Amino acid sequence: MRTLKKYSQILAYGIAVILAVGCSTSKSVVQQQAVPAPVAIIPQPQVLTLQQGVYQVPKKITISYEAASQAAATLLNNILQSARLNSEMIEGSARANFKLIHNQGLLTQLGDEGYLLDITSDGVSIQAAGEAGLFYGIQSLSQLLPVSLANGIPAPENILLPQLHVKDVPKYSWRGNMIDLARSFFGVDYLKRHMDRMALYKLNRLHLHLTDDQGWRLELKSKPLLSQIGGQGAVKNGRAGFLTTEDYIELQAYAKERHIIIIPEIDLPGHIYAALVAYPELNCDGLTNLTPKMATPPAHYDGYEVGWSKLCLTNPEIYDFVAEVLKEVSEMTEGPWVHIGGDEIDDELYETFVVKADAMVRSYGKIPIGWEEMSKADVSKEFISQRWNGKTAPKYPSKVIESICTSFYFDHANVAGQEQTNNWCQKSGVSLEDVYHFNDQYDEIIGVEAPVWTELVVTDTMMDNRLWPRLMAVAEIGWSATHNDFNDFISRLKAHESRLEALNIAYYPFPE
Repeated sequence: MRTLKKYSQILAYGIAVILAVGCSTSKSVVQQQAVPAPVAIIPQPQVLTLQQGVYQVPKKITISYEAASQAAATLLNNILQSARLNSEMIEGSARANFKLIHNQGLLTQLGDEGYLLDITSDGVSIQAAGEAGLFYGIQSLSQLLPVSLANGIPAPENILLPQLHVKDVPKYSWRGNMIDLARSFFGVDYLKRHMDRMALYKLNRLHLHLTDDQGWRLELKSKPLLSQIGGQGAVKNGRAGFLTTEDYIELQAYAKERHIIIIPEIDLPGHIYAALVAYPELNCDGLTNLTPKMATPPAHYDGYEVGWSKLCLTNPEIYDFVAEVLKEVSEMTEGPWVHIGGDEIDDELYETFVVKADAMVRSYGKIPIGWEEMSKADVSKEFISQRWNGKTAPKYPSKVIESICTSFYFDHANVAGQEQTNNWCQKSGVSLEDVYHFNDQYDEIIGVEAPVWTELVVTDTMMDNRLWPRLMAVAEIGWSATHNDFNDFISRLKAHESRLEALNIAYYPFPE
């Protein structure tokens, strides 16, 4: 539970630094707390009904729980205590003023992730059919606590919460983003901080693009040179490095406590130059698989061009390499999915490769995901297509993760002309409004995911700037029943500005 407690402390730092000017109980402070903070939950709940009246949080908070809700109670207790509130957990107490109720009978109505949140004159109640639902109910509750721009200020005498009823169920099961570690490396510390922030806004999928021409970012015991040699490359001005096997396992455990699943991507059969440097025997004779030759082994590649490297698909031995890699990655991965890339390849044997890679992933007990180009091959019915440009006509219908570049490519500018951003997909960039107005009226969509490619994103600050607050719009698209009132979203988003600052997020200051 160590990392869960750390998360609650981080969350409390951002959402429960209570509005006050000190420990004073003067009339001016009480006056400030005469009304609760505005209700500005992101993502917007499916049903939110405000009632008359407020609930004054008592001096002594008691949290009731049962065995199935103990983890959620521990999280809530840590949040409240980190905010210097006096709280304790009591198992099975009917007289508690904060109640966490695991109710399996709500499964049909709410699914695994839905929850009911009620605040009345008697206290706070969160009900859910599963642990994830209780977790997300706590995230919504936390956003109702008032936030100060100051840090470390003790709680005021009066903390008021609005009396309300929330019934909340996510629209999609897939709500996430992708971070490209291959071009420029982002390590364990940043990824953990990022998952803390994701969880606050009910995002649940973190796709890691682990391999590309510039670098190989995951240690594999069966192929140690991939990280030892391939991991030393990076894009110009980018960072080299790789995740050790232990790092990867640790990140997955950290993610699981936040109800996030990590999806590894091994990009095949192209975007593969870092592996070709580590194992040159994967090249064709005369390096005919490199066209044009942007670099040749043993030199690393630090450029921006794509689509010029691939495995030697005429060599049957490359399938032994692919099988070993996908097998080890699958065995290391707790989640049900492995992403096999498959984009931007022109080769007459491409579709043959796709069919074989798809079958390998399934044989290792995982569900294959690939970029949309793979869907033109004879892929399995389990295959999930990740749509990024919408130009591929799939051979068969399949489930789709929507990452269309005009709405979700966050390496593109927040506003037109922003420095150090891409604009190849949309010259004006991808604005907050572009994200929010995405049209998701397609039956095959199982969710949304916003990628950040890192040719030009080479520091933690730059990554924050590209992700936030646009990722909050992704969260709303993925969770809320509708997303058709941009002005309302902006109004709620403004209430979160101090929250982003408290979490030390170097967000882009949105012009709206």
